[in-house]
Amino acid sequence: MNNLLLEITSWATIEAICLPCLILGALCAIFLIIVIMMQPGNSDGISALGGQQETFYGKNKNKTLASKLKKLTVITMCIMAALMIVFCFVAFHVSSAVVA
Repeated sequence: MNNLLLEITSWATIEAICLPCLILGALCAIFLIIVIMMQPGNSDGISALGGQQETFYGKNKNKTLASKLKKLTVITMCIMAALMIVFCFVAFHVSSAVVA
């Protein structure tokens, strides 16, 4: 841990790590908003009360656009979370070690 802090000792290095993480995180957030807005609602409305049986569409849900958008949402959220964790670690922990 101390070796990592010693290697990252200049503000230029910290900025070189933080700035791309912040920009990519913002782009992921915008992309995530667009993907979520494109997804259809999950509620079946009043038809759920009738207890309808499984249809051909229901059996092939993994191939639909909605399922692909859900997977894309999860992947984008994971990438954004990883970028923000790196950003916070570098911005707060490493920069406080450089100042001290």
